[in-house]
Amino acid sequence: MNEKIKELAVEVLQMEADSLLHLKQFINDDFVKSVELIMQAKGRVVVTGIGKSAIIAQKIVATFNSTGTPAVFMHAADAIHGDLGIIQPDDVVLCLSKSGNTPEISVLVPFLKMSHNKLIAMVGNRNSFLAGEADFVLDCSVEKEACPNNLAPTCSSTAQLAMGDALASCLIERRGFSSKDFAKFHPGGILGKRLYVKVNDLSKFNELPQIKESDSIKAAILEISGKCLGVTAVVEDNKIVGAITDGDLRRMLEKNETYDHLLAKDIMTRNPKKIHFNALAIEALELMKKKNITNLFVINDQEQYVGVIHLHDIIKEGIF
Repeated sequence: MNEKIKELAVEVLQMEADSLLHLKQFINDDFVKSVELIMQAKGRVVVTGIGKSAIIAQKIVATFNSTGTPAVFMHAADAIHGDLGIIQPDDVVLCLSKSGNTPEISVLVPFLKMSHNKLIAMVGNRNSFLAGEADFVLDCSVEKEACPNNLAPTCSSTAQLAMGDALASCLIERRGFSSKDFAKFHPGGILGKRLYVKVNDLSKFNELPQIKESDSIKAAILEISGKCLGVTAVVEDNKIVGAITDGDLRRMLEKNETYDHLLAKDIMTRNPKKIHFNALAIEALELMKKKNITNLFVINDQEQYVGVIHLHDIIKEGIF
């Protein structure tokens, strides 16, 4: 029984994968015209459907909205019972239906035509009522559902989902929608933080440990201990000339029985790693990982020392 379950699961995945590859032949002029229609629309994309198609429609709406294409979901059944008011004159309607002949679609489409809204059909039946009435047709036909009874929407709903992603991705490219634009719509998530949280946003809360080259080792120890960052910058004329870490201090003690004769310049690491205060925090993280360090000194446009960013600051913010 276990092997049979595994075989069935693999068969389902293979059928759905084949259905997606089958869609390539349907990327035609209607697909291109649909992208351009949405691009030129002064209103939103109203995405509608019923049953499983309605669920896929909601996902397409979410993808559109998060990537710069204003969209709203309207359930086809609710539309013919009052929700048609959602549709404004400049809106484009994208209607999803496997059969293209459901009663709700048959009632809805004539009203859309009366209001002169452009209609894009994402349909699994080119000979359906919906396909015949639409301005453009996105063909999502599948040979068979992956359901053992060939009934439950599986391959067909996956095909709609993939076609929606193809449409959204082409709109992203067409709009020149960038990672910075994406961050505007995702400020609360990890993806957004990676794209908008800057080094200064985190380093400004930290102390600014610093000593001079001529300072004693005791001064370095007190500065590192007092500022609680495990490091101090060695600064001359507000420029970083070196760094001393708690690791440097341990190595010094291993090599020397006394350190009264030593100065900061004797044990500091020259030209430590630095990062601009306006760089993204994710860039600081990548540099720390590459150099296997836990701190970076922060500098401004004049290369003046303005802060320290610690690995813990980035982890605490959830950027990793």
